[in-house]
Amino acid sequence: MMFALLVTLYISAVFAAPSIDIQLDDHWNSWKSQHGKSYHEDVEVGRRMIWEENLRKIEQHNFEYSYGNHTFKMGMNQFGDMTNEEFRQAMNGYTHDPNQTSQGPLFMEPSFFAAPQQVDWRQRGYVTPVKDQKQCGSCWSFSSTGALEGQLFRKTGKLISMSEQNLVDCSRPQGNQGCNGGLMDQAFQYVKENKGLDSEQSYPYLARDDLPCRYDPRFNVAKITGFVDIPSGNELALMNAVAAVGPVSVAIDASHQSLQFYQSGIYYERACSSSRLDHAVLVVGYGYQGADVAGNRYWIVKNSWSDKWGDKGYIYMAKDKNNHCGVATKASYPLM
Repeated sequence: MMFALLVTLYISAVFAAPSIDIQLDDHWNSWKSQHGKSYHEDVEVGRRMIWEENLRKIEQHNFEYSYGNHTFKMGMNQFGDMTNEEFRQAMNGYTHDPNQTSQGPLFMEPSFFAAPQQVDWRQRGYVTPVKDQKQCGSCWSFSSTGALEGQLFRKTGKLISMSEQNLVDCSRPQGNQGCNGGLMDQAFQYVKENKGLDSEQSYPYLARDDLPCRYDPRFNVAKITGFVDIPSGNELALMNAVAAVGPVSVAIDASHQSLQFYQSGIYYERACSSSRLDHAVLVVGYGYQGADVAGNRYWIVKNSWSDKWGDKGYIYMAKDKNNHCGVATKASYPLM
């Protein structure tokens, strides 16, 4: 009787145990090697199961894409062993308050200005290479430095990478919270009040927020007089600002698994919100796909998840689709 009970318990345990697809062993090992992943034996099976589930969802999406059901492709990347909830908590650090009013003057569209049909400030030297915020919710600092770098180039013709760590360490008095989130306008306010920001070379990024402020005015590369907010939700105003001024800091809803594994194409996510914003990025231009200018329009968006993510670190987001993902809800740029 006891033997039969033990056999029953053993069989139940076997069938209840996590199962993995051994046919994916080579793929899993290759992915770990590519992204420098290693695990304690107690957790590897769990991470492998999350990775396999994500892989299945990516393959299903791309199968639907092949039949014209989506405008973008997904692909496995460095976030493959993370659930979407883990991903959001680790990577998305924009702390949006929908009740917060504009802190800077509103953008006034230039008189007699006709924005071109497409703009890409990367081609004009305004944009530094894609950076990597790592697992720190400091996206707001990368969006801020991107806009500052663009404005410095516009004014001086010099492209200098600026210090996100300087912002992470030093802008708490303005309301930012290091790896736990922040706002670009508050970062701009810090640079204005501080009368400068150090270069990336002199104040390198460490992906941590437990260090004291170490700003050194000897390495200051940027001074600003203020910042400008784009009228909320106005994509036409955002387009005119990007065309007239250069790269603009924006916030988006990046909470969806489709964005976690975005790879290429024009990103359009039906569930995306224009008000629940959780990630800060940089619009460096806009354009359209195909011969029809009024057809598939997109924003060229620089992210801070390394060039291993997305389309070499960029995402092309649907433009003129009712402020899709909130790209024009909280947009701003610094004044030099």
